[in-house]
Amino acid sequence: MTHYDDLETRSADERAADLPAMLGRAIANAKLTPGFARALREVEPQDVATFADLARLPVLRKSELSEAQGKRRPFGGYTTRRPTEFDHIFQSPGPIYEPGRVDGDWWRLGRFLHAAGVGHGDIVQNCFGYHLTPAGMMFESAARAVGAAVLPAGTGQTELQVRAAADIGTTAYAGTPDYLKIILDKADEMGVELGFTRAVVGGGALFPSLRQLYADRGIATLQCYATADLGNIAYESEAMDGMIVDEGVIVEIVRPGTGDPVPEGEVGEVLVTTLNPDYPLIRFATGDLSAVLPGTSPCGRTNTRIKGWMGRADQTAKIKGMFVRPEQVAALVSRLPDVARARVIADRSGEMDVMTVQLETTNADAALYENTVLEALKLKGRVEIVAPGSLPNDGKVIEDRRSYG
Repeated sequence: MTHYDDLETRSADERAADLPAMLGRAIANAKLTPGFARALREVEPQDVATFADLARLPVLRKSELSEAQGKRRPFGGYTTRRPTEFDHIFQSPGPIYEPGRVDGDWWRLGRFLHAAGVGHGDIVQNCFGYHLTPAGMMFESAARAVGAAVLPAGTGQTELQVRAAADIGTTAYAGTPDYLKIILDKADEMGVELGFTRAVVGGGALFPSLRQLYADRGIATLQCYATADLGNIAYESEAMDGMIVDEGVIVEIVRPGTGDPVPEGEVGEVLVTTLNPDYPLIRFATGDLSAVLPGTSPCGRTNTRIKGWMGRADQTAKIKGMFVRPEQVAALVSRLPDVARARVIADRSGEMDVMTVQLETTNADAALYENTVLEALKLKGRVEIVAPGSLPNDGKVIEDRRSYG
């Protein structure tokens, strides 16, 4: 397979030579924003030419971005464009507002689709959501970049999804890892044969058993690591040997809660500096854990590889493609005066994410709490009543029991 562009195959010397200009542009763009103007007022673009220089700059955390957005709506002063100069404004849980543009594969996911073998002649069934959150448009833009047609399917209405896939002849799936199985199971139930041969997934972990299940059905499945704020961060290629860092970002791995880089191979928090001139985030803390892999990918792409998503540096968990945050659990408890403590448990059942919400209360009727759980966490989950004082005294309000090995 040909590579997406020449950036992917640069030599180590070429990458090192290009780094000062890349960092300089990122700093120059960031200094144009009110959000970074104060933090970087003593920093000149030419002062940041190496990873060591970058590591001396402050870390921007999502909580700080959220706080800034509360004062300067909608983007907290971290964009170089006015809100009206963007094509879209999205709202992610939190809420956090993100900008978007239609032109130029703004989130850079076309590189990932190309690596997955999606392009001219393909019809992508895009099962990411198109409402409020940006994932649907992120993959729409990517499909356009590689010349593929799109069925903007979104989520839900599984029978209609199956019928459309069969009638139109969609060849590639885009969506969360779990939802493809729901479509395939429904197709089996309906006696309908589908033509998916490729799947590009994100928004949750692609567990090895699920990847194998799709492979057994002739569907080659690759995953990316992307966020609404940063776009594509890293992606798998056909080598399936770690995730290759995107050419439009600079990734650091640091000790969680700090900005201090860790040695290669050590697990730490992912910080990302994006080269996007419209939204130039510098050392943005994702809250995700990963580690750098030695060497380069066997596929010939030469950028740094990371192990992929290895959990959260904080207790935030992504369940069914949606983040559940500790502050949401606290808000849930505050709305239930008869509940002393709560604990959210993320697990797997039948290749699907499942969520259980344990509530410490003397009230035995779990059904009374289901609607409040849905409203507070934005997800349906099983409510389990436990005795007051029985939850572990470990400070944990979100427990992720899923295995990522």
